[in-house]
Amino acid sequence: MKRIIVTGGAGFIGSHLCEKLLYAGHEVLCVDNFFTGRRQNIVPLLSHPFFELIRHDVTFPLYVETDQIYNLACPASPVHYQFDPVQTTKTSVHGAINMLGLAKRTRAKIFQASTSEVYGDPAVHPQVESYWGNVNPIGIRACYDEGKRCAETLFFDYHRQHKLRIKVARIFNTYGPRMLPNDGRVVSNFIVQALKGEPITIYGKGQQTRSFCFVSDLVEAFVRLMETGDDVTGPMNLGNPVESTILELAEKIIALAKSKSTIVYKPLPQDDPTRRRPDISMAREKLSWEPKVPLEEGLLQTIAYFRSALA
Repeated sequence: MKRIIVTGGAGFIGSHLCEKLLYAGHEVLCVDNFFTGRRQNIVPLLSHPFFELIRHDVTFPLYVETDQIYNLACPASPVHYQFDPVQTTKTSVHGAINMLGLAKRTRAKIFQASTSEVYGDPAVHPQVESYWGNVNPIGIRACYDEGKRCAETLFFDYHRQHKLRIKVARIFNTYGPRMLPNDGRVVSNFIVQALKGEPITIYGKGQQTRSFCFVSDLVEAFVRLMETGDDVTGPMNLGNPVESTILELAEKIIALAKSKSTIVYKPLPQDDPTRRRPDISMAREKLSWEPKVPLEEGLLQTIAYFRSALA
């Protein structure tokens, strides 16, 4: 049994991770300020004797004892991270500094949830970990993109300077139950619009691509990466290498939801990446991992969740 902290533990991905760690037999401390996290995501865990919840903002130091830290705290959708961009950067940078400081004091192993957004609008396809990216440092997405890039820098400097045991994962598009209906992400947007019979909003011509990983596959990769030896630090791409256009996704969701929604087209937002697909060769080699849940199966589970949530 390990004592494990999950920052952002009441969020979409964080709550699934808390659940997985708890039922693997560990003590789990969920840390969340509930900006985008929701208490209902973790209600089933609150009565568990080895689960604890702290309402806390990671931009302030945290003084607890721990064996492992999963640092997931940061709004991850454009709607939320652009709401207060200065705070988004603080969460990524100050949050990393505070969690790294805690790991240094307790000699804990620490995991950073980074993002495929560190690649920006990539000039290399598919994206490999050695690619340095193509990011606009002063654009409207920079608070998130550059905040996460700086967090990676801090993790590797703490690793080199203080010998911290680090794991850095670059997360590609992930979906599943417990997504927020208003988070502005493409899967949740399309499903909510389809279930309400509203027009499906596509930005641009819908030919931009994304690769969608179901949340259970992702958290399995998190745990496998955390349990690797100290020689495996990352950064490591975690995502589904199967690429879909946004138009294909919209048509699939309309069909699976049995919706009468039509498709409408709007201008493409600033700095929106045109292609996004991970090269997961490193994850296959180091973790013996690749996604198992097909897109259609994952979408059906997600549609069922939203159908219940919107009822």
